[in-house]
Amino acid sequence: MIGTDGKWLRVRGADGYEGWMNIGYTEGAEGADAADWGWDVEREMSMGCSMRDSRGVTIDLPLGAVLRDGKCINGRALDRARRREVFPTEAGAIVASATGLFQGTYYQWGGITPWGADCSGMVQTVFALHGVKLLRDAWQQATQGVLVEGDLDTVHAADLLFFSDREDGHITHVAMAMGPNQAVHLGVGRGGHRIESLDSTEDYVRALVSTFRFARRILA
Repeated sequence: MIGTDGKWLRVRGADGYEGWMNIGYTEGAEGADAADWGWDVEREMSMGCSMRDSRGVTIDLPLGAVLRDGKCINGRALDRARRREVFPTEAGAIVASATGLFQGTYYQWGGITPWGADCSGMVQTVFALHGVKLLRDAWQQATQGVLVEGDLDTVHAADLLFFSDREDGHITHVAMAMGPNQAVHLGVGRGGHRIESLDSTEDYVRALVSTFRFARRILA
């Protein structure tokens, strides 16, 4: 926590991202290290589950929520060792998570879970699940990894594709390549999650491709 305004707390996440959170969504933790990266905790993490806490109250938890005081009673929760087995740092597995876990997700600016997410939120969460730490916004993610030479027909699975509809070229959108000319993303113009054939002649796709700037490879 870095500031307060009544019942609102100014907080900074482990990725350096700042925002406001109502105190009702928080609980004090003595000795907690705010610099810890949440995705690396040993405790069980929700893959989309319902938890019953010590009071007997049932709470639905999104992907990425840590089970601090309770037990998963429906859905799936995995500890760190099991997460590393189920979600390896491999391109095919990362793409499978982006296409499967976020299928049907609506676009929500600032969101990072299948309950609602934006383009960079989905990318950050999926890579985090597979043990790779990315920054929060698309323009920040565009500084990570290495530049991919060539165009959309030269990209590999799990490469990140960056787009800008601004004259100054500031990155405004990110998608994940599934292979040459194939991508998965959360697009505001699509209303949410969508798999795209980037060589399609559809008006939406042609407009999107016209704003493509470059690709970056996150996995070595």
